[in-house]
Amino acid sequence: MMNRWLLVFAALAALASASGSEKKIVCYFGSWAVYRPPGGKFDISYIQPNLCTHLIYTFVGISTEGDVRVLDSWQDLPDNWGKDGFGRFNKLRESSPGTKTLIAIGGWNEGSAKYSAVVANPTTRARFVKNVVEFVKKHDFDGFDLDWEYPNQRGGKPEDVQNYISLLKELRTEFDKHGLILSAAVAAAEPSASQSYDIAAMSKYLHFINIMAYDLHGAWEKVTGHNAPLYKRTGESGGDLKLNVDASVHYWLDNGCPPEKLILGVPFYGRAFTLADKNQNGLGAPTTGPGTAGPYTREGGMLGYNEICESFKQGGWTVVRHEEHRTPYAYKDNQWVGYDDVTSLTEKTAYINSLGLGGAMLWSIETDDFLGNCGEKYPLLKTLYAGLKGGAPVEPPKPTERPPQTTQQPPQTTQPPATAPPSGVCTKEGYVRDPQDCSVFYLCQNINGAYQPQRFNCASGLAFNPQNNACDYKQNVPGCN
Repeated sequence: MMNRWLLVFAALAALASASGSEKKIVCYFGSWAVYRPPGGKFDISYIQPNLCTHLIYTFVGISTEGDVRVLDSWQDLPDNWGKDGFGRFNKLRESSPGTKTLIAIGGWNEGSAKYSAVVANPTTRARFVKNVVEFVKKHDFDGFDLDWEYPNQRGGKPEDVQNYISLLKELRTEFDKHGLILSAAVAAAEPSASQSYDIAAMSKYLHFINIMAYDLHGAWEKVTGHNAPLYKRTGESGGDLKLNVDASVHYWLDNGCPPEKLILGVPFYGRAFTLADKNQNGLGAPTTGPGTAGPYTREGGMLGYNEICESFKQGGWTVVRHEEHRTPYAYKDNQWVGYDDVTSLTEKTAYINSLGLGGAMLWSIETDDFLGNCGEKYPLLKTLYAGLKGGAPVEPPKPTERPPQTTQQPPQTTQPPATAPPSGVCTKEGYVRDPQDCSVFYLCQNINGAYQPQRFNCASGLAFNPQNNACDYKQNVPGCN
């Protein structure tokens, strides 16, 4: 069964090796998952640290006086018969000594106002820096992740942009004295990032930058949109053209972030909607609000990948792979979800390698299929590892159903849809290049006795090289100059 994946593995491993630097896999852990119902309840002991180069525990908070606040002392600390989450999390390094652990401060629920106030006052800011160093060392973390969402937004003010740089500079100065790691989680898309960051300046002080390239669409909008599309699609206009992974990455690179410091965030969850009309179920379809909450995450409009794949097992869903976005969505009755899976994350790891980015970040480890209820345990995380570090790739699960061609909604566009694979392109299993377009290639799979091609695109300026089954510079690919 795995033989057909050997070429895939070889290609991904070769491309990762050729990138010239050690790729990072940054795994966020949402500590509140320990309170979820059975099936979704997640314990620190479930983490497989060898699959992550960096593990980040979320979250601690900040006080207006510049203190670091533990938000769940019973879960995080050993005092008063507590669960000692910090200690057990850091103990994971015993089985994977190369893995680094960090503690993250902030998150969406913390907002921006307190951070804005602390960094605006040089005395309070210096106190905060001192407290951070003491906190990280006291609890034996290897570093600190700053997740201020976001400077100059959500209660912040314009001077946050430069005060944020001052904070990073002072943190890095102290961190270097103790050999500590400094990273940050940041808004990815230009409409938000342009309000908050001096990218070239902040890149000087952070060891790496986790761009949150998800939540690009969601139930706060009136129509369906994908959580983390890789590329734009025909029919989008205005600001929507900037709400995709590729546009976000190039915004950060073009504004001064070194590619090796840029860590591409990918979601282990989907954004869900309730359709206004179940017969209008494509992208841009009208909605009435968030999708139904899942049994584990229990949040309307958001479904963990584990919830999605378990729901698919129950049947009735139609899965659509969008040719331009390069990501799947699915619908059943009036429920609709856009998400990432093994196939789309395989392409995103190839994208990371093609641009020489520093690696991948995932939010978050506890919404992968960590129990293996749909197949192999941790299919999404193992897909990232295979693509960036080398290892046995995860075989995508066989689809239980495919969208009938007769009912497929045509794209609402004045331009023709993506070209269908040429007839007879697949003669055996494995990868094959498009005979007319060097940047296009297909994964050929034997499904029910017939070869089915899955189309992929290399990043702009690259061509598929059949000699190593990887996207490569055109000058290295015969016939594609």
